[in-house]
Amino acid sequence: MWPLRRGCVLRWLGPRSCRRTTVLVAFLWFALWALLNSLLFMHRTIFSDFCTDDRSKRILQRLCGEYQQGILTGDLCEDLCVNRMLEYKRCLYYEKGKKVMEAKWHGMPVVLKSKLENFSSYEGFGPLEYQDASELSSMDVVFYATLEIKNSLGLEVRNATGPRLWSQELHQRSQPYSRAEIASLWALLQQEEYIFFKALQDFSQHVVKVLGSCGHFYAVEHLVAGHAWNQNLFSLEDLLGPPDEVVDGWVGGHGHKAERDMVNRIALSFLDMVSHFENDFSHHLHLCDIKPENFAIRKDLTVVAIDVDMAFFEPKMQDILEQNCTHDDDCNFFDCVSKCDLKRNKCGSKRVNSNLQVICDKIFRRWFSPTLLGAGAELPLQVELQHAVQECVETASGEDTERSGAIWRRLLSVLTQLLEDGSAQKTGRGDTQGHPHSALNF
Repeated sequence: MWPLRRGCVLRWLGPRSCRRTTVLVAFLWFALWALLNSLLFMHRTIFSDFCTDDRSKRILQRLCGEYQQGILTGDLCEDLCVNRMLEYKRCLYYEKGKKVMEAKWHGMPVVLKSKLENFSSYEGFGPLEYQDASELSSMDVVFYATLEIKNSLGLEVRNATGPRLWSQELHQRSQPYSRAEIASLWALLQQEEYIFFKALQDFSQHVVKVLGSCGHFYAVEHLVAGHAWNQNLFSLEDLLGPPDEVVDGWVGGHGHKAERDMVNRIALSFLDMVSHFENDFSHHLHLCDIKPENFAIRKDLTVVAIDVDMAFFEPKMQDILEQNCTHDDDCNFFDCVSKCDLKRNKCGSKRVNSNLQVICDKIFRRWFSPTLLGAGAELPLQVELQHAVQECVETASGEDTERSGAIWRRLLSVLTQLLEDGSAQKTGRGDTQGHPHSALNF
């Protein structure tokens, strides 16, 4: 009887065991399929945009091929494609088509940039679809370029601004522009950053210089860019000259004292940039992505904006900020912040913080913290500077121009005193009246 029962039990367990095995195999197969698809997705989204020399060289080869075919042109094309005086060095950045490469032009380092990888990715110039390029006069080109600039910057642009974007001799040119010239200009004008740099470089020392272009790629000066991982945010050793060498008004050298002097001078240049962007244009210029990587330093320690994808003049800034909201957090556009009007459920069109406040928070607070200053943090002027930076960080002075101006002048005064009173910093002596003696712990 027992063998019979045993056989019945085995027959009863068999199908259930088989079903479990089938379910387990199916589950493992599905898990493997999901893993492979995840890896494939990561490969497509990450590795396809990987910054490689091979891909960069292919992009430039394609650019030169289109130049040889007469599709595009520019004042750098001959040096890049024929004379080989513009040589590729390495890829700096590549994401979603935006390409940034380092190159050497006549032995001088430059940076090549384009918002999109391929020339064909840019929209064509509409009037060329209906008429021949020879039918467009120079003034027609100025007119269409001016409209594009106005649309990009959100400003009323005078006709005089157009010529600076392509050539100082635009008005004197008697021959019409070729199809390649107009197509190349139009590809450049679809890049907001190019328009920003090209339109402002004649008016601002705090904007990187455009050196030339070929098709949709344009070259800018190569500068010492910032990095968040660097203790001083900028590689000061790349700027330090031989000891006692005078470079553009400041004395070179090495060591902690030389670096602190450079930091103070760069901080003064940041203050100058803030004042310049607020007062020297027809509209206030807002920087909505303030971080070390978006700035660089020239040899004379001038701060230069090198990435302005998130820089907006006041009219465009108001359009961006004014949106629906239920609380203040809905009104934060990166580093540009406004307040939510709960009665209208609408964000205010005016920014409540400022360029200076964000620079104090993200750059000055790091530079002038007791941790970085070490023993020098207890010196009276350094303590006063820490208090001034802290006040700057905590004061939302976007709309209060008087308050913002007072904080700016206080920072300017203390930084200037630090540079002028080097001996007092070394000895810790001097007039300490009115200065607190407790360092702030940021």
